[in-house]
Amino acid sequence: MDVLFWILLAVILDSLLGLIGVFSLFIKEKTLQKILFPLVSFASGALLAGGFYHLFLESVEKIGIFQAINYLLSGFIVFYLMERILRWHHCHEIKCKVHPFSYLILFGDGIHNIIDGIVIAASFLVNISFGIITTILIIAHEVPQELGNFATAVYGGMKKKKAILFTFIAQATCIIGGLLGYYSLSNLQWIISYILPFAAGGFIYISTSDLIPELHKEVETKKSILSFILFLIGIFFLLSIKMIEV
Repeated sequence: MDVLFWILLAVILDSLLGLIGVFSLFIKEKTLQKILFPLVSFASGALLAGGFYHLFLESVEKIGIFQAINYLLSGFIVFYLMERILRWHHCHEIKCKVHPFSYLILFGDGIHNIIDGIVIAASFLVNISFGIITTILIIAHEVPQELGNFATAVYGGMKKKKAILFTFIAQATCIIGGLLGYYSLSNLQWIISYILPFAAGGFIYISTSDLIPELHKEVETKKSILSFILFLIGIFFLLSIKMIEV
């Protein structure tokens, strides 16, 4: 199949995550919270391992360890700045603190999703299997993030139906990123080698600075052990995929 088909399929699937708030209309808050914590635990491990074992290692083979580390750190720093300047905020509670800047959160999320779309396009331009793995990584952290964004918008004063619409629009910007990435990178293959470690830095930042701290908030021993196990499963899942590839 054509690479563009795979890119469009991936970014459309990713966009549909923006409708995840619909489930909150039919599921009890307590049930959603139970689902959310395991997802965050798995996603934190998967993002960390995927950033290192897949995106970073792929770039090392193409541009060398020194350059790869430079661009990984650049990605880490840029994602840090995005969070600070745009106040792009991940909320992983169903009932978040009321934020007066709900629209700004969704704006920041839209920018983030454009970057995700470009990363998805770049990964598929490397090869199809690598693109699928990268898409899985992005979706893994988007599920808890989108639930959090929806919750933040609602508790920031937005009506549920309006929040669903706005979170979907913000998520759908990844389609723009996917198309932008495909048409701009198809004839500039060398740029992909630098985008991958940059994306790895972003994934590692999200895992270490945003998701893992959420896991530390759990004080109950059994849930803490479960979250650690799921974190390890996320790591070994991505590691096993890499070993199969090799």
